[in-house]
Amino acid sequence: MFSFFKKKAPAATPPAPAVPAPGPTAPSPGPDVPAAVAVAPQPATAERTGWLARLRQGLARTGSGIAQVFTGTRIDDALYEELESALLMADTGMKATTALLIDLKRRVKETKTTEPSAVKALLADAVAEWLAPLQRPLEIGAAKPTVIMVAGVNGAGKTTTIGKLTKHLAEGDCKVLLAAADTFRAAAREQLGVWADRNRVEIVAQEGGDPAAVSFDAVTAGRARGCDVVIADTAGRLPTQLHLMDELKKIKRVIGKAQEGAPHEVLLVVDGNTGQNALAQVQSFDAALQLTGLVVTKLDGTAKGGVLCAIAAWQREVGRDVPVYFIGVGEKLEDLQPFNAREFAQALLD
Repeated sequence: MFSFFKKKAPAATPPAPAVPAPGPTAPSPGPDVPAAVAVAPQPATAERTGWLARLRQGLARTGSGIAQVFTGTRIDDALYEELESALLMADTGMKATTALLIDLKRRVKETKTTEPSAVKALLADAVAEWLAPLQRPLEIGAAKPTVIMVAGVNGAGKTTTIGKLTKHLAEGDCKVLLAAADTFRAAAREQLGVWADRNRVEIVAQEGGDPAAVSFDAVTAGRARGCDVVIADTAGRLPTQLHLMDELKKIKRVIGKAQEGAPHEVLLVVDGNTGQNALAQVQSFDAALQLTGLVVTKLDGTAKGGVLCAIAAWQREVGRDVPVYFIGVGEKLEDLQPFNAREFAQALLD
């Protein structure tokens, strides 16, 4: 079974004493065992197969440049030099490229591989292992409501991502409340309102108001109404706009006043087409907000899909742990899916 996210079960109350049934019974987990159950599963194998096909198609431009390296007949320095260039062209970044090449050469030596075509499969293994730290499910339910603050530059697909995430949460029996904290852009409020209507969830919005105040009101309303999740859509901005970044910091502080420990997730939506610029955005927004997760959108048709490797390299270098919760390869609801390192690596080098 494949889950879009994880929903943590509330702490269980001790059961009343019961008469033991005859015969052996399986031991039940103690109360200290963490409980997490899959929510919004996708049982249809055809749907999952369809997603993998779309992912391969989306990463085709990135992967084709890398795959051409393995069409020769020899494994030599020239092959590794061409591979280095191909990885850098895919915006993998120098640190990740160097690490991947070192790992790949080790794998080739240990497996005694002699065919260039087989080296591609070993590279897929190396990429999957390199990206594995980025893979983690979004967990909902440790706090009620779970407050998610979403940031990102204009055009990254932030509001559309919120709409898709809301749909999956609602289908997972979560009561969701949206906060239209992009108060100065009418189109943003209207777009979020459309998603709220489509998903049949409530929304807190006001025209021209203070975005921090809207966020505060939404979290307060979410607590009063027994919501499972509150999602705050903040205004799109560039990390170089310092006064607007300060506003994001204010929103985060005010949300914390509305509910202790909130926001529980601070997500950044980045456009996969922007390559190394996406990495720069991650670094800038993380410095301001201490991100807890990423969503990488628009990977369909990009030649810069290697940026996830660069993001992983940055996290290793600075000791950060910011998972990529979801990736997107299109506009449809099913085109946003949880990030899986193995699937991504295989699609990239298929």
